[in-house]
Amino acid sequence: MAWDDTASKIWVDGDMVDWKDAKIHVLSHVVHYGTSVFEGIRAYKNENGVAVFRLKEHVQRLFDSAKIYKMEIPFTQEEIQEAILEVVRVNDLNGCYIRPIAFKGYGQLGVDPSSCPVNVVIAAWEWGSYLGEEGMANGVDIGVSSWRKPAPDTFPALAKCGANYMNSQLAKLEAIDNGYDEAIMLDYEGHVSEGSGENIFLVEDEKLFTPAMSSSNLKGITRDSIMTVARDLGYEVIEEVISRERLYSANEVFFTGTAAEVTPIRSIDHRTIGIGKRGPISEKLQTAFFEIVEAKVEDKYGWLSYI
Repeated sequence: MAWDDTASKIWVDGDMVDWKDAKIHVLSHVVHYGTSVFEGIRAYKNENGVAVFRLKEHVQRLFDSAKIYKMEIPFTQEEIQEAILEVVRVNDLNGCYIRPIAFKGYGQLGVDPSSCPVNVVIAAWEWGSYLGEEGMANGVDIGVSSWRKPAPDTFPALAKCGANYMNSQLAKLEAIDNGYDEAIMLDYEGHVSEGSGENIFLVEDEKLFTPAMSSSNLKGITRDSIMTVARDLGYEVIEEVISRERLYSANEVFFTGTAAEVTPIRSIDHRTIGIGKRGPISEKLQTAFFEIVEAKVEDKYGWLSYI
């Protein structure tokens, strides 16, 4: 993830500031306790202009995450939506990645964050395929992590919280050390959950399967988008508990996410999946997804918010 920090602007608590001036105090609560909730959003350039993908849903999830952690965001959802559009507009970006984050700032330290203010920041920058263009076309190599997702009575998986991602970092670092592109994480009972930052789908007998929300996974917006598109293409989509060994015998496996978009998986734990590259259903879904965001077909779902 690289960015241009020479002339970019970042939205900080209602004001546009220079990238180099977007700073917080080292004793801010978030630095010490991970008290932040955030979103990852993409904007796409197409023949109609620049459009943010599923803006309202992302902002809604940001506020839902904040509510779970009793964090009162001092702006309305509509104000945050407009601020996101403005950040892309001011920075004159085409296709880009957008990061809104709300966090407990400088007030006092201690586990109780109640007296600390909630600060909100929105940044955006150009960012290509998370797992690489080659991976998008031919698939990536994945390993099942030894690190598991937390049980629902430890960390709330539905909240996209900064502290939760320490768990994901352990899995990602382990995957890199073992020569993989990414990790698959199991839930607290040993069932398939998700990647370190992506949801996961299996294709078996022309049907799509994805872990149920009881498997400590994030309720992904791209996940929901692919489920919607797949059903419209005539595929049955089933949410259920998935055992690890089903990964190896699946016809196809792929990741979904704002960063990963739709990324096929060609091997898991050194076992070839299906034909060992992007499968036909993964390719159809990938194509259908990009046709929507690139305005090659009608946006019948109302997913695009133009700048």
